[in-house]
Amino acid sequence: DVQLVESGGGSVHAGGSLRLSCAASGFTFGSVCVGWFRQAPGKEREGTAEFSPNGRTRYHDSVKGRFTISQDNAKKSVFLQMNNLKPEDTATYYCAVGGRICSGWILAEEYDYWGQGTQVTVS
Repeated sequence: DVQLVESGGGSVHAGGSLRLSCAASGFTFGSVCVGWFRQAPGKEREGTAEFSPNGRTRYHDSVKGRFTISQDNAKKSVFLQMNNLKPEDTATYYCAVGGRICSGWILAEEYDYWGQGTQVTVS
């Protein structure tokens, strides 16, 4: 079955960078949608980045140009490179796996499997 294990979170100053990793098993990269979501205290879960089976990437407007989603088939991992971090990026970040088709709106409803989450704090 699908299993996702996240790592790479931490505390950084504004302007810094972090690279989140999600070790995956139970599915074939390139065959399903993969995404990153985040949730800050008191806020709803927010779609952050998405990689579709056709290779298209989508980003929330607030992170566009700063975050990059990628995958490594050899390492069976999904990554989120986060640059120029801002305090408003502070949240728990989750990686997720969905189906073969996703709308492009980075909707949590379209994802079926989730990692445990990793905390990112920017000050």
